[in-house]
Amino acid sequence: MISRRLLVLAAVLALPGLVLTAGGSVAQSLPRQSPINITAAALRADWPSSPLRIDYGWTDVSLEYVSRDGDRAVRGEEETEQGMVEPGAGRVALAGVRYDLVQFHFHTPAEHRFGGLAAPMELHLVHRDATGKLLVIGVPLVVGGGGSTVDTVLRTLAPECGPAVAVGRIDLNGLLPAERSSLRYDGSLTTAPFTEGVRWVLMREKHVAAATVARFQELFADGNSRQAQPLNGRGVHIEPDVW
Repeated sequence: MISRRLLVLAAVLALPGLVLTAGGSVAQSLPRQSPINITAAALRADWPSSPLRIDYGWTDVSLEYVSRDGDRAVRGEEETEQGMVEPGAGRVALAGVRYDLVQFHFHTPAEHRFGGLAAPMELHLVHRDATGKLLVIGVPLVVGGGGSTVDTVLRTLAPECGPAVAVGRIDLNGLLPAERSSLRYDGSLTTAPFTEGVRWVLMREKHVAAATVARFQELFADGNSRQAQPLNGRGVHIEPDVW
């Protein structure tokens, strides 16, 4: 009999637009780093006892080019297009802890891999609790259709060393997929200082226009993703429902 975790992984790998990437593991002194390559062996069907609750609303958004690479000539994973939101516009709750949405940003190709495959892009929605701990929702972005909220946000990219771009008012729920099942694991920031203790929630794919992906990849022609890091025995837990 085929196990549930194999079925889940097979469903993920069937997503359109996933491509094989050469991202390997980078040796780190810290054992719980992100991103990761999710394999069937890592999946755990022991459902998390506390479902993730999402409470998103409408907000004005500005898009800015963010660089933490100093004066490097080549763009790297430390640079991205970052969406800034109004305080209190979005929050999630997990195990009785509230995390407020502070920003969202994008990577190409997707940082998290599924059986070595990656989507063209990945959206990260970064949330912080009252003590400074982080919870990040990751959404793979694949080509299909158009007119999504992500397309609206990335219609005009903020220039490097230039002013932020006013996106306008959006419904943050439009950044998430309609199907809310997810995978959950403990990891780290994917940019320096690679702080651990980050709670990761990986959702199903979101469809975006081909022009949106092409526009972002033209700006980040060398990519802005970190390589997959070793699991080091960590499990990836399947959550069937997110509220």
